[in-house]
Amino acid sequence: MNNFIQFGEKVAGYDIPVLNEREIRASAGILFLATYTSLMFILFDGNFVPIKYVITIFLADLLIRVFINPRFSPVLIIGRLIVRNQRPEYVGAGQKRFAWSIGVVLSATMFYFFLIENAYSPITGSVCLICLLFLFFEASFGICLGCLVYPLFFKNRAQHCPGEVCETKDRQAIQKVSAAQLVILGLFIAFLFLAPRLFNEQFSKRPHDFFRSSTTVKPK
Repeated sequence: MNNFIQFGEKVAGYDIPVLNEREIRASAGILFLATYTSLMFILFDGNFVPIKYVITIFLADLLIRVFINPRFSPVLIIGRLIVRNQRPEYVGAGQKRFAWSIGVVLSATMFYFFLIENAYSPITGSVCLICLLFLFFEASFGICLGCLVYPLFFKNRAQHCPGEVCETKDRQAIQKVSAAQLVILGLFIAFLFLAPRLFNEQFSKRPHDFFRSSTTVKPK
């Protein structure tokens, strides 16, 4: 029973329970794709059925992670299968449990509105966007937004964060951003704002079928 209900796994060389960040990021990517796709159904088709399925799966999966054992989370299992050939990156389990607890609150709120009340509101829209933001940062950048506020609620600081961001250290040369790079970034941002004005006519043209000549004479 003790091995069934637990949070994190014991790994040689680590004095606290840890989790594999690689499978966590994979699972975040899966949930992000599912949530984003279901929101597109609402936006373009007014279809709320997919989001109801996604919310139910989302909440059930997080409840298993937080209150039973992350090892038995279906989405984490899929993530583990996807990245099983990659070297694990171990992160402290404590801060992840806190972050996933935030996810439980957010998904439970969505479950209440969409499946119990069967209603939507600015609250559901805001919660959806927050969930997408959390999932996107985790999957794309390996940044756990929930973990960032962990020290505000617990005296013990987070340990073994992704990329060792919890540790104070000097950046290596390859991590530093030069003045030239900042100038390039600034020019790129300026181009993004200017592009609609410079190329509006070309961007607005409807593309034609490449294999059908636009000059083909229609038969009378």
